Amino acid sequence: MLELCKEILTKVSFDRILFQKELAKAIQWIKSEELDVFKDWCQSMFGKKYPEILQLAFTKA
Repeated sequence: MLELCKEILTKVSFDRILFQKELAKAIQWIKSEELDVFKDWCQSMFGKKYPEILQLAFTKA
């Protein structure tokens, strides 16, 4: 599931709103033990483009 979520986020990263929605879904789907790895990946891939979206999403998680 982790790899699928990464693939989806990469494909929708062109659209801010769609990215935010898919990120929220991904956080719900991913197992809690994989969440830190996913968060680190998101920060490295999208941290410069969507820092506020990532901070908000992972604060709620």
